Amino acid sequence: MELHISLNGTRDLAKQITEQLRDAINQGTLTAGTRLPPTRLLAEQLGVSRKTVADAYSHLTYDNLLVGRVGAGTFVNRHVPHATQQIQADELAGAAVIEHWREATLPMHHPPHTLRYDYLGGATGKHQFPEEEWRRCVLFALRQGAQSRGLYSQPEGLPMLREAISRHIGFSRGVRCGSDDLLVTNGAQQALDLVARVLVEPGCTVAVEDPGYPPARLLFAAQGARVVGVPVDDQGLRVELIPDGTRLIYVTPAHQFPLGMPMSPARRLALLERARELGAIIIEDDYDCEFRYEGRPADCLQSLDHHGLVAYVGTFSKSLLPELRLGYLVAPPSLLKALICAKQLTDWHTATLTQWALAKFMLDGYLLKHIRRCHGAYASRRERLIERLDGDLAPWFERIHSNAGFHLAILAKGTLDVPRLIELAKQAEIGLYPLAPFYAAAAPRNGLLMGYGCIDSLDIQPSLDRLWALLQQLAPRD
Repeated sequence: MELHISLNGTRDLAKQITEQLRDAINQGTLTAGTRLPPTRLLAEQLGVSRKTVADAYSHLTYDNLLVGRVGAGTFVNRHVPHATQQIQADELAGAAVIEHWREATLPMHHPPHTLRYDYLGGATGKHQFPEEEWRRCVLFALRQGAQSRGLYSQPEGLPMLREAISRHIGFSRGVRCGSDDLLVTNGAQQALDLVARVLVEPGCTVAVEDPGYPPARLLFAAQGARVVGVPVDDQGLRVELIPDGTRLIYVTPAHQFPLGMPMSPARRLALLERARELGAIIIEDDYDCEFRYEGRPADCLQSLDHHGLVAYVGTFSKSLLPELRLGYLVAPPSLLKALICAKQLTDWHTATLTQWALAKFMLDGYLLKHIRRCHGAYASRRERLIERLDGDLAPWFERIHSNAGFHLAILAKGTLDVPRLIELAKQAEIGLYPLAPFYAAAAPRNGLLMGYGCIDSLDIQPSLDRLWALLQQLAPRD
């Protein structure tokens, strides 16, 4: 790579090179540790003698801005930026918009370093990921890429992957769709963003569950919507409280997030009827639909929709890995063309390498095998967790019944100081997370979200032993 230096005329060439390199170092263009080209190579690039470049390097080395390392080359030694006056955000014409984004919270961040015993919700253990099978599929993807023309791909996703996804969700969830009804997205979050882009405008009303998924609520608010939290009960979203004028309704009917109960069949039909009255689109976020442990499977909302009102959103972040950033959106016919346009304008298309790999992974049956293995592991962890919550931890907690996913919501009894418990648990290398941040307008309930996707089965008993000891210390029970 060429170093950007522009020479004017033929006089004082060494000085010109020296000053331009000095400015680049002081302004941070050349950062500490950057390796400069050898004098011979830079001289050839600039069309000057090697001695001219060597003189420039010598001046900067004398000033302690460059340092030579025997056998390695010449490197930037230190960075001393000029004290320039940077314009402040409040001086810009877009100051109000900038401040709006600066004040936004970013919930549900996964911590960079987890504790020894971590009950982090929405996370899976990487040790369960089928590395060998995925490696074979990535090699297949590389071969496909080598045969391509190297042009932009389709915004809606590769046909092979869309076909694989439509088969999978039709088989496992009863979703009624073909490959042409489906868009591949960068995780479920982009699917939500695309629907918001084509439906939401400043001042319009969007209804979300309360408690609910904070990133969805904040995303709609960022688009300028008036976001209304609708309370939930043991049957799911209270449909009668959805306000008139609502344009978009976001729900998690299979496994309400974060409380965990499924939406009842009667409530699902009522929701579809209310959406039809309003002319509203429903986003059905089926985020962890693959993992169900008891009872009969319930139909997804999209399969009950006969008017084209449900946008079905799914993700591979829960069944595979969040860092793959792969999700999908089954679009109602009325939105499909607009969503494809929005997808192309947003990022053109999802990376084709991971699309090819996932398509191969699914069509060769690896995904279903992986889900079965994970299901067994999660079922075992869930059983151990429930046994303790219903046993010696029952004096302090009451769990909300949930038959799917890989987290449980538990409510604190009495006046248990949950924030204090979380702090004490952290000192004991136990990661606990409160329910309160998932509430918006509704009064938050005192409790915890206990994820069991990334904690090892053998760690559950010792971690809960430590938790029991902390509870006895904080709020003794006879």
